[in-house]
Amino acid sequence: MKHLSGMDATFFHIETPETPMHVGSLSLVELPEGYQGDFYEDYKAQIGGRLHLAEVFERKLALMPFELSNPVWVDDDDVDLDYHVRRIILSKPGTFQQLEQYVARLHSSLMDRSRPLWEIYVIEGLQDGRRALYSKVHHAAVDGQAGVALAKALYDISPDPQPVKPRRQTRRGDQYQLGAAELMSAAFKNTAEQYMKLFTTLPGTLQAISNISLPKLGSVLPKQVGPQTDWGLAPKTPLNVSITNQRTYAARSVSLADVKQTAKRLGVTLNDIVMAACAKAVSRYLADDNALPKAPLVAAVPVSLREPGNTEQNNQASIMLVSLATDIRDPLERLKAINASSSSSKDVAGGLKAVIPTDFPSFGAPWLMTGLATLLGRSKLADSLPPVANVTISNVPGPQFPLYMAGAKVTTYFPVSIPTHSLALNITVQSYNGSLDYGLIGCRRAVPDIDDLADYVVEAHQELNALAAAAEAPAVAAQTVDLASAAAARGRRSASPKA
Repeated sequence: MKHLSGMDATFFHIETPETPMHVGSLSLVELPEGYQGDFYEDYKAQIGGRLHLAEVFERKLALMPFELSNPVWVDDDDVDLDYHVRRIILSKPGTFQQLEQYVARLHSSLMDRSRPLWEIYVIEGLQDGRRALYSKVHHAAVDGQAGVALAKALYDISPDPQPVKPRRQTRRGDQYQLGAAELMSAAFKNTAEQYMKLFTTLPGTLQAISNISLPKLGSVLPKQVGPQTDWGLAPKTPLNVSITNQRTYAARSVSLADVKQTAKRLGVTLNDIVMAACAKAVSRYLADDNALPKAPLVAAVPVSLREPGNTEQNNQASIMLVSLATDIRDPLERLKAINASSSSSKDVAGGLKAVIPTDFPSFGAPWLMTGLATLLGRSKLADSLPPVANVTISNVPGPQFPLYMAGAKVTTYFPVSIPTHSLALNITVQSYNGSLDYGLIGCRRAVPDIDDLADYVVEAHQELNALAAAAEAPAVAAQTVDLASAAAARGRRSASPKA
């Protein structure tokens, strides 16, 4: 029996039909040349032989009586593979846009809480002959970095599947049938331990907070001025509303090498380039409907709290706010402002990283958080409340080598994340094998033309690449002139008669 941490449980308790709390991915795979088998059956068999490599696949949740405390993970000895791994065939012609629409539909539905919280779909019928793999796992079980570690356990690094040591044939017991008394005892014990941990870490937390000066803390808060922002940290936009359970999804790829080169030329980070491209795309999308506010847009950016080498399958992340500087017209000046805002936020987040709690007392929290989440959606408070941020933007580093599954090569690794009330658009990018794979997902009512927005992201990257090349050209020319002058001077000295 393992209790959900306070952070993991939060994703479980705030889930509603309008806001499913699972994260996913969409991959396109190329079948081996001359392949004649049934990829769905081969893939399902390989997954079945590796379930024991990732505990998320073989555990489910047991709820506490009266929801007085967080649920506990218990082993499930009877995983129904046919339920969790499914086949879908697209109707003709099988375009990529059809695939995006189907993924949006699949991502909008809640998962069965009586089973392990994951599903995988093998999608056939694409007109280019490839197969697609869409998977989703509840956010209560994994965050972005844990998802990458999970993929490494299930995928191969060569076309030939690596042998996996089979599971020991021992039954782990019917833990999911724990009695009410046992669950209640575990709940009280866990709560007592959480309070003890809270009191133990409180001095260090207060010290870390005191080390951050008010000017430094103020530097990370977006500076909004004017009636368009009311009293929130971000201006109000059509993206900051209550959402429905209907989704739109779009996926695009850009060259990782180009983005790295652009970042190097302009003296910023890769993440700054991602933020700048998203800033240009979102501002352009809003401007299409005359809905771009004068005040700068603000991004909510997840920050990993993981120590190097930590691959635990749970959530260890926080959120920082970054100004997208959309009030600055010049793209290079906007990029500098984004870099400055991001650096300040990272500095503050780094100072608090060690003391931000990922577990905290939760006695009575389940029914309270569930009730508040339901109230937020049904009352449509997000339509009137001032937003803290306008869009969620996340960048997850992934493997820089090709992955394989059942002999098929994975060519893309598009993320599929979570929009929420007041943040109807989520842009997540993951690097994979030389590319940056963007996954944009939103509420269909708030972001109906998400394909246009995805195209704007690609065009924004192209613009930044061109600006970086143009900015470097004068420096290269000046360096060439200096080298030529130096060579000419050496030539004149060698030609002069010796004294």
